[in-house]
Amino acid sequence: MAKFETRVQELKYSILKEVIQYLDKDYNNIDKNIYNIVHNIIPGNKASFRCCVYKERAIVEERVRLILNSSRNDDSNVIKVIPIACDECPLGGYTVSDACRGCIAHRCSEACPKKCISFSDDLRAKIDKSQCVNCGLCARACPYNAIENRVRPCERACKQKAISANMSQDGANEAVINDEKCIHCGACVYTCPFGAIVDVSYIKEILKGMADAKRENRHVYAIVAPSIGGNFTDVKTGQVIAGIKKLGFDEVFEAALGADMVALGESEELSERGLLTSSCCPAFTLYIRKFFPDLAKYISSSLSPMAQIGKYIKENDKDSFVVFIGPCTAKKSEIKNERFKPFVDSAMTFEELLAFFDARNIDLKSLEEVDFRKGSKFGRGFAKCGGLSEAVKQALKEDGSDFVVNGINVDGMENVRKILLELQKGNCPANFIEGMACEGGCIGGPCNLQHTIRNKLMVDKFSNEGEKEIKNAINKEAKL
Repeated sequence: MAKFETRVQELKYSILKEVIQYLDKDYNNIDKNIYNIVHNIIPGNKASFRCCVYKERAIVEERVRLILNSSRNDDSNVIKVIPIACDECPLGGYTVSDACRGCIAHRCSEACPKKCISFSDDLRAKIDKSQCVNCGLCARACPYNAIENRVRPCERACKQKAISANMSQDGANEAVINDEKCIHCGACVYTCPFGAIVDVSYIKEILKGMADAKRENRHVYAIVAPSIGGNFTDVKTGQVIAGIKKLGFDEVFEAALGADMVALGESEELSERGLLTSSCCPAFTLYIRKFFPDLAKYISSSLSPMAQIGKYIKENDKDSFVVFIGPCTAKKSEIKNERFKPFVDSAMTFEELLAFFDARNIDLKSLEEVDFRKGSKFGRGFAKCGGLSEAVKQALKEDGSDFVVNGINVDGMENVRKILLELQKGNCPANFIEGMACEGGCIGGPCNLQHTIRNKLMVDKFSNEGEKEIKNAINKEAKL
């Protein structure tokens, strides 16, 4: 079975794998090996995915340099555009198609508020892109439906309209990201057909942090997202955990255990305040702060599950090195936040984890299953939209509270926006809003290895195997 859904993911994986192998060989002189890395990825003289091998190598080199130069101490966006890879998409917006009949009514021109429609010698309409504001009135007016709204995949994926085209003097029209609007959800990363938009990788820092910790006899911990249960489909989760330990991690905690702690905290806070929005999805909370700042007062004061279990680890082993592993690009931004920075030292995705395994020639199928610090079925349920609400209800039940949760679960940024608008207007009947930026929740995250129904069913099965009560899971597993 294929490891990935697309060749974009395969290219990303191949580069990461090669970089890790060279870092393992000679960490301090990796820059001298960039040429070799690029030619190992793109050998020979035949192009396989762009116009020529020279462009392919230039793109790969940009990706390699981005991996080697990324740092969590860098204040820039964790989502980056590689300009040289972004030159194939047509400029988006409303475009006149061949269906235009060159009629004499000219309703499109009359409807245009900017008067940017003219008519060529063959009488067909033409839109001046420098004046067009993409209002769509011309398309609605055209009796032949000859005007189409052609939107780039990345722009369509970004519901915050943080991506636009930058028309340069040489005619290039690569995408640019407006950091003021970006919530680091990674929808554009997953959607871009050319892999021109990427999430930064902290692999180099992780390798150094682990090596330094080992040399100084400090412990190294991994925190795995509960969606791990649906990513490695041909092996058991215990074998994946064994592989993670083989990479050099001393102990593996589920973020689900942190989710259990969060559920207890949020249930208590909800019963006290009467109205809350969830805090577990960093893209969701950032969206509120950027686009609905007046609603930020309703965001739960709880840490995210990742930060909560990281906090627990650091409180009990302050000199440890902690790495989060999951499907989320926004987590790479969250660990840069001053509030969360003390608890988690770095983060990587499931895509990077697989590259890590294969770079070290770790055959997961050959490994014996090992145990790890597990969360409850409710904590594991955070992986899908609606799981947090169920966990909060369970936490209230275990506390003997009679507070009634009237929750609304929303996933995908279009749905999130709609419910927040209702809350802003005072028309939302819920007292608890669980928001997830990715469709379906974390199981729809951009850096899952696959996004099939089978993967979702595996997460469901994995969740049901967890401890049946939240407090039992915490009492049993939260020990160092």
